[in-house]
Amino acid sequence: MTQLATEAPQRTRRVARTRRYLMCPPTHFDVVYSINPWMNPDKPVDGALARLQWDGLLRAFLALGHQVEFIEPLPGYPDMVFAANGATVINGKVLSARFRYEERAAEGPAYLEWFRARGYETREAVHVNEGEGDYLHAGRYLLAGTGFRTDIRSHREAERFFGMPVAGLRLVDPHFYHLDTALAVLDHDQIMYYPGAFSKESQGVLRVLYPDAIIATEADAEVFGLNAVSDGRHVLMPPSATHLMDELRERGYEPIGVELSELLKSGGSAKCCTLELRAGRS
Repeated sequence: MTQLATEAPQRTRRVARTRRYLMCPPTHFDVVYSINPWMNPDKPVDGALARLQWDGLLRAFLALGHQVEFIEPLPGYPDMVFAANGATVINGKVLSARFRYEERAAEGPAYLEWFRARGYETREAVHVNEGEGDYLHAGRYLLAGTGFRTDIRSHREAERFFGMPVAGLRLVDPHFYHLDTALAVLDHDQIMYYPGAFSKESQGVLRVLYPDAIIATEADAEVFGLNAVSDGRHVLMPPSATHLMDELRERGYEPIGVELSELLKSGGSAKCCTLELRAGRS
């Protein structure tokens, strides 16, 4: 029998992998200083709503079967809720954060102590770096941001400590001050990113490394659509990044909208609240 119509191409079947995450409750969350363009101390913050939204992210992780551990927030450090900035964890090895701004300086030692108390192999950073805000593990590469927060000298420090190649990427738009605001790792060989956040040279690096990457629009990036958490199949992200969600569905991913509008007042969303505890703990 002659086939009169061609079948629609099959979408790639994405496979979720159970993850372990570290989160910090937003007990003391507020905007009382400004260290990025999103922060305005004169704009009211609803602490109760921030907690409800954070709880929604936590419930989403648990519903997907992921494991979540918690660190106690320090009074006087309202941004400690952004656990991704606290360290970088690969194969049970932990490179501590060393924050650029004094307002967040105590967070690095607090996270480092949490890991030391649980038997991780740790290194106290020499150079300024802001954890998984600027270090994103992507298969055999460690993608490393610089330009606003993380000192480029830290890239070499991370490369030696983790024993894996670092691909340095320069951020040029202050609204996307951390790498995880402009790029998200979806799986070992797939990312999504907003080119306008990067220097021309870094855009070239990304095109070479990830020629099939999902490209976000400026509108996607402005609502923090790239500050997303992927388990290889499910992608937790702001629901207002509608174009990006459509692109993800076309590639076989399942985007899940998680509203974190209060935390965005400090320049953070789902990924900022989530530090992955990658395997290898002793």
